[in-house]
Amino acid sequence: MINNLIVTALTPLGVPVYYLRYYGPAVPTYITFYCYNEQGEAWAENEEIATGYYVQVDVWSKSDPITLVERVESAMKAAGFIRSSAIDFYEYDTQIYHRAIRFSYVV
Repeated sequence: MINNLIVTALTPLGVPVYYLRYYGPAVPTYITFYCYNEQGEAWAENEEIATGYYVQVDVWSKSDPITLVERVESAMKAAGFIRSSAIDFYEYDTQIYHRAIRFSYVV
């Protein structure tokens, strides 16, 4: 469920979107994502009635990805996600910019 929601939100951005790892043809920019935590958020009569999904979306790009990062954040927000944190990396071995963005979603 959560994976489909993420793919649906990010696919219109026009870059490849993959779960966990990119395995397509060589491209300069792509997005990967995964759920790093799933937990109950509310209960009634000993039954979970709300589930929290905590996901990380990674933007990988050979050039500065700031415009795409802003579009990712907007698309995820429009889909109902809340951004909790983000961090920048530069992968020296592959010479690629990497922005890791964390979101939460409760349903």
